[in-house]
Amino acid sequence: MTTSRPDEPDQRRGERGDLLDPCCPTRQLLDRIGTKWTSMAVKVLAEEAPNEIRFADLRRRMAGISQKMLSVTLQSLVRDGLVARRVEPTVPPAVHYRLTELGLSLEGPLSALRVWAETHMPEIDRSNRLADESPPR
Repeated sequence: MTTSRPDEPDQRRGERGDLLDPCCPTRQLLDRIGTKWTSMAVKVLAEEAPNEIRFADLRRRMAGISQKMLSVTLQSLVRDGLVARRVEPTVPPAVHYRLTELGLSLEGPLSALRVWAETHMPEIDRSNRLADESPPR
């Protein structure tokens, strides 16, 4: 296995890095796409695909997210090429978002993870209850 760094221009596309290395580009990408807000944003955007959704509508559908956190999440998704951003030059500007083709390809794996979580939530809850009821070691 190789350990490639984002600042190394001679990386070979498709070559896997060392996920245990904090500098591994794959690990860094998983850190970005593995957040709950990214998963929720991709889900909402996928539900609208191929149409766009405005920032305020996206925020309304993502209960609990702050304006700043949504902005940071979307900036990261746009930077990674997963989301396209379009600004209408109005006052105030109307900002629209949609998943790119690459972003749409992420919805499948994230959806599978959500299904896994929903399927196994009773087991996880049971394990947590048992751990909470057990005396500390």
